[in-house]
Amino acid sequence: MKASLYEPLGGGTVKCTACRRYCRLKPGQTGFCGVRKNIDGDLDLLVHSIPMAINIDPIEKKPVLHAYPKSRILSFGTSGCNFACKFCQNYEMSQRREVVGRKTTPEEIVDLAIRNGCDGIAYTYNEPTIFLEFAEDIGKLAHEKGLFNIFVTNGYESPEAVESLKNFLDFATVDFKGNASQEFYRKYISIGDPDSIFDTLSLLRNTSIHVEVTDLVIPEIGDNLKEAEIMISRVLEIYGPDMPISFLRFYPDYLLRDLPPTPVKTLMEHYRLAMDMGVRYVYIGNVPGLKEQNTYCPTCSTLLVKRDYLETTQMNLLPDSTCPKCGEKIPFLLKDSGKIKINKV
Repeated sequence: MKASLYEPLGGGTVKCTACRRYCRLKPGQTGFCGVRKNIDGDLDLLVHSIPMAINIDPIEKKPVLHAYPKSRILSFGTSGCNFACKFCQNYEMSQRREVVGRKTTPEEIVDLAIRNGCDGIAYTYNEPTIFLEFAEDIGKLAHEKGLFNIFVTNGYESPEAVESLKNFLDFATVDFKGNASQEFYRKYISIGDPDSIFDTLSLLRNTSIHVEVTDLVIPEIGDNLKEAEIMISRVLEIYGPDMPISFLRFYPDYLLRDLPPTPVKTLMEHYRLAMDMGVRYVYIGNVPGLKEQNTYCPTCSTLLVKRDYLETTQMNLLPDSTCPKCGEKIPFLLKDSGKIKINKV
């Protein structure tokens, strides 16, 4: 199906505008992602209506921790990606540069979500920006049916893509890797400059999209606290202290199987650093049993939301998202009497 995020450059060449790579493609050429191809001077999205994997997840798995807890989410992704992470957890999908999947229309995906009692749809597993036109077709239908939409993204969207996201997206989790070190991103991800991710955060800041940040802390090669301090500082500059930041445990996979899982000690160091820098809502993810996966009132330390790995087990917020003990207003989106408020632009 023909894509919309591209510009003709003349002579049959096009420039893809979905992500910051801005691939220039002659007829017959395919972008870095493997799924956006120049066919006779037009850009075609090869994976439109061809998801590779579909699952039902809790919203906490995304992780979206400050919105609609206990929601049930239909998650899906396609083949292809605009990153080449050597540690990719879904490499069989994202690092596959061929179209694999089963024909499933946007209408069928929305219907599947409804039939499975889902509250929303998550575009995840691989980078959803590369199939943004497919996501938008689904997302608009989802809104019509009262469902919300989540992107789990690497943040490498172009400004043109962010404009499209305004049409249907409600929540986004922007996932840093290795604390956004330029050297790390070049060596292990194959992009030259992670600064573009901060640019995307700035653009998202000026929308109604609820954003949260994660950082995959990779031991030995991507766990430098000085780099983490730079990343946290830049996030604070853009969003302020109420931006939720989750530090995620790495498990070895793909081309970096010789590395160990992230030590809990390392994750705790990142957690304490962010707290000391003034981030009010810091979490550790992918580690069951830690109290650092819970939400506490930043004023009086009251336990507000208790979680166990991928499940919210206790809610202690008042209906107006305030702390029941001290009245502190918590930046937390709750379902309104069971009816989900969606972002319609």
